Amino acid sequence: QVQLVESGGGLVQAGGSLRLSCAASGRTFSSYAMGWFRQAPGKERDFVSAISRSGAGTYYADSVKGRFTISRDNAKNTVYLEMNNLEPEDTAVYYCAAGGVSDYDDATLYDIWGQGTQVTVSS
Repeated sequence: QVQLVESGGGLVQAGGSLRLSCAASGRTFSSYAMGWFRQAPGKERDFVSAISRSGAGTYYADSVKGRFTISRDNAKNTVYLEMNNLEPEDTAVYYCAAGGVSDYDDATLYDIWGQGTQVTVSS
């Protein structure tokens, strides 16, 4: 069973950048598609980005397209989310998730979740 641990969150000013990492334990990381979701206070958990098992396919929510980049290193069992030009609206807890999914923006299709990392963007 894969376990996920996110890191890299923090406080940043609008326009700044952060890089989130999600490290996976276990030897089956490359068999999972990976996703990033976020949840702001009082709101539902929203899809941010996802990447296919090989890394060849990447997917983004419209709200982050052009600003965020997802990548993965299967040799290091890690998925990354590079976030640039951050906006106050990006403030949320960010979760990574693993699953054997085809509908990458559907949170219910992901089996394994990390504990989340807080991202706060000040204006």
